[in-house]
Formats: sequence, C-alpha cells, structure tokens
Amino acid sequence: MKRWFGRLFTSIGVLVVLLAVVGVVIALISQDRVPGRTVLLLDFEQQAIETVPQDPAARVMLGHRITVRELVDALDAAAADDRVKGVIARIGGGHPVAMTQEFRQAVQRFRASGKPAIAFAETFGELGPGNTGYYLAAAFDEIYLQESGDIGLVGLAANGMFLRGTLEKLELEPRLGNRYEFKNAMNTLTERAFDAAHREAVGAIIESMFAVMSSDIAADRAMSTAEFAALVDRGPYFGGEGVDAGLIDGLAYRDEVFARVEKLTGGDFETLSPAAYLKIEGGPHEKGTGVALIYGSGGVQRGQSSFDPLFGDAAMGSDTVTRAFREALEDDDIKAILFRVDSPGGSYVASDAIWRMTVKAREAGKPVVVSMGNVAASGGYFVSMASDRIIAQPGTVTGSIGVVGGKFLTREFWEENFGVTWDSVQTSANAGMYGGLHDYTEHGWARHQAWLDRVYDDFTDKVARGRGMSQAEVHALAKGRVWTGTQSIENGLVDGVGGFAEARGAVRELLALAPDAPLHIKVFPAAKPWYQRLIPGSEQDSAAVTVAAVRALEQVQPLAKLLRQTGLVGERHALEMPVDVDIR
Repeated sequence: MKRWFGRLFTSIGVLVVLLAVVGVVIALISQDRVPGRTVLLLDFEQQAIETVPQDPAARVMLGHRITVRELVDALDAAAADDRVKGVIARIGGGHPVAMTQEFRQAVQRFRASGKPAIAFAETFGELGPGNTGYYLAAAFDEIYLQESGDIGLVGLAANGMFLRGTLEKLELEPRLGNRYEFKNAMNTLTERAFDAAHREAVGAIIESMFAVMSSDIAADRAMSTAEFAALVDRGPYFGGEGVDAGLIDGLAYRDEVFARVEKLTGGDFETLSPAAYLKIEGGPHEKGTGVALIYGSGGVQRGQSSFDPLFGDAAMGSDTVTRAFREALEDDDIKAILFRVDSPGGSYVASDAIWRMTVKAREAGKPVVVSMGNVAASGGYFVSMASDRIIAQPGTVTGSIGVVGGKFLTREFWEENFGVTWDSVQTSANAGMYGGLHDYTEHGWARHQAWLDRVYDDFTDKVARGRGMSQAEVHALAKGRVWTGTQSIENGLVDGVGGFAEARGAVRELLALAPDAPLHIKVFPAAKPWYQRLIPGSEQDSAAVTVAAVRALEQVQPLAKLLRQTGLVGERHALEMPVDVDIR
C-alpha cells in the first residue's frame, strides 16, 4: 500500500510538472507580439498626467490616463524598433506648455529615425483656444485637419480672478502677509485687479512662453517669427484657411489620414497605443546603471502622498517622498536619483523635509537631477534647489521664492449672514492668535511678520547655497516672482533645457558614463503588491470609488476648485505659487 501511494504521488508530481510546462508553452505561443508592420497611434485628445498616485481612488479615476513618461518612452523605444514604421497622432485642444514641449522633443527624436510622424486633428480648439494643440502638431512631419475644424491660434492669455468684492459682501476679511511684492497668491483675495507687480510677472511669463512657441513653430513651418506673429494676429482660422496660411498641409478625415500613412510606410499596418506597445515590448530603460525615479507631484503636504477625488489633485507627501529617498540611498544598485517635480508648492516644513533628503543624497555620493514638469514653483522650487542639476522646459513655471500666510476674520461673516455669535475663553494672551474670530494683536501681528521673515530668509539662504549665489543675488530674483524655464536659465535658477531625456543625459554626465550608456530606471517608493493595494487603509484610508461616483466628482471639481481659491475650502500654505498659469 505504501508503494502504491508513492507511485500515485510521483505520478501526480509528474502531471503537475507537465501541466506547468504546457502552460508555459501555451503562454509563449499566445503572447502578444508587436506586429511586423506597426504604426504607433497617439491620442493627445486624452489629457496626459505625470503619474498615477498609489491610492485606490486615484487608480479608479486616473488609471486609464497615460503618463508623460509612458508617452515619451514609447516614442523613444519605437524610434529604434524596425517593426514600428511610423506614428499617427490625434491632437485637439492641447496640454500645458511645458508638457507640450516634452512631447514635441520626443516626436522630434522619433522623426530623426527617418520614420514618418503625422498629426491629425478634428479641430484645434472648437470655439476656444488651440494654441498648444497646434504647437504640438507643428512638431510632426505633416498636419491634417478635418474640413469642418478650426485652428484656434490666437495667442496666449492669462486671466486672473479676484475675490475681494465677493469677500466684502460676505463680511470676510483676509489678514495676510507676504514676502515680497511678487508673492501675489494673496492678491486673489485682497485686490480687485492685477497690481503693478502682479501684472509685470504674469505678462513676462506669457511673453516668454509665446516667444519660444513662435520661434519653434516658425522653424517647423518654414516661416519667419514675424510672419508667424502676423498670422496669429489674424487668427482663428477655419478649415481651408489654414492650408492657405501654411499652417497645415491639408484637409482630411481620419480614414484619409490613415490612407496617407499607408502610402508613406509602403503598405498595410496595424496600430498600437503607447500603453499597449510598452506592455508588449517593455520600456527602453530596463537595463544598465541603476537610477531611482522619484515623483514629486502635486501640492506639498506633511504626511503621505495622496489623491483628493473631490478636487482631482495629487499631493506630494513629505513622508512618502523622504521614504523614497531613503530607500534609494539604501539600495546599493542605485547610483543616482532622478527627481521629477511638478508642484505649485505648499507646506514650508514639508518642503524643508524633502529638501533635506536631496542634501543627504548628495552627501552620500548619489547625485540628484531634478526634471521639472509644468510647474515647480515656491515649495516646488524649494525641494529642487539643492540638487546637482536642474533641468526644466522653456515653458516650465518655476521660482516663486517667497512666502505668504495669514488668516480670515470670520466673526462678521457668521453674525451678519447667519446670526451665529461666538464667544471664547483662553488661558494665555496669544491663545487665539491663529483663530478667525479676532484680529491679530499688536504682538501677534509682529510675531506673524517675524515668521514671514524667518521663512523667507531660510528659503533664500538655501537657494544661495544650492545655486552658488550670494543671498543678495537671490533676493533680486526672488521676492515671490515666478519665471519661465527660459528666464530661469538666464538668471541661474535652472541649469538646462529639456525633459526626461535631457535629465537622463545629466545623470550620465554626473556619473561619468558614456552619452549613450544604458540606464535602469526604477520608480521609488516601490509599488506595493497587488493584494495590499486592494485593502483600503493599508496606507491611506481610501474607500473604493465607483464609476458613478467618479463621474459625479468630475462634475463637481470645477466648483470645488473655485471655492478653494477663496481660501474657505481646503488649506492655504506658506510656499504656494502666486498664480495658476494654465495656458492652452
């Protein structure tokens, strides 16, 4: 009997092994492969994002969105892949300027392979601006527009909303202070229009962005910048007017564009999205010298990184980011850190905690290269300034070296509008200093001003040390002023122009590697196992979000963001960028 059981278990073991082998063979046979004649199909009508936070709500709401890195990696990998014969891109309203520039650079690298890259649009901004959508399209070999479409090429505008009149009607009084005149985040609440400093800074931003866009597009379309400027002043353009103006190469529907690409590539083809292509082929940076990629996306806050489904915003948590740095420092395979920053700023102390880790990384002999996204201002610049190298796009909004803080006086709001009265007791002279029921005392206001000076002095001192300047030189560039990447290179706040590719080049240079040396880029902190991500509250207390809830939140988000600008919803932080420059 014992021998019989032995033979039975042996047979079972052999059967299991055979089944496993058969399963592997079937998996290999059925494995998706990149077709021999593939065209990469890019959909820029879908808004790309920097990264999907490790949060259940974020995965539900953002999981279908493609990231900047995925799009760039897919184009770079496809450029060297003989099976990929070309690229078709569907383009529409557009992305922020810096993100558009990142995509343009990737498209230009792809075109350098000699393969065709064709852009198609149903419209560039339907009854709205299409500046950055067209800016992206201009980087392609040919541009086609549906005959019924428009080209909303009208130039850049930045509008500021001011709530002083609204707050006066509500009997809400802001009591805020700043350092210095260009730190105008509070102007939304205290002014009725741009003051001189605010207008100067915002005007300089859009002029700088437009100058770069004009130069790039003029070169793309073989015209002078003066000719392009004159075209913009006559915009927008309808259908065939764009052909006559030399802005597009023809009018065509989607099927006609596909037929054009078939002709250019020499026959039938199959299409793959960037995500599908990378899933099959893998990324271009999976072997070589180890480099940690750490994302710093969203407003800077203490604690864990998170995602707010109401506002649709990610937040850069100091605990999460500093943990990522610690993990990278402890990993012997990691030789350098690539820190991707896309943040308007936020908490001073959280920014300082992250700044400390960039210093420690350099002290440990692991160079840090910052790659700035659309915005890396105020706290977003604070976390970047101690790195070995800062790379930004020409259209990146950065700087804003300054501080703002204060409170709202709310007693009249409650009493006049709702009949609510308040009273309080306190143990000490300054116990009510941070509350909204009473104005600052003379002592309290003096301490608040001292705090503003303390933060500003610390900020500018650390910029001076990080950028090799005197504090006086930094102060001349600071005062809360925002700059574009182009301006920041000129004034020494940034080291170079570009995106992921140029940041990787800086990493190779700092590690004394060959310009084409392979890099193995690993994201830190490492993603949790799938089974842990299914458990709400394992890192964040986030419940599952249904599709219906997602749609409802998307409808509410514009109103929620408007309310947050009043300062009555959400938090206001010391190191915030002074104006939301979102230009399309």
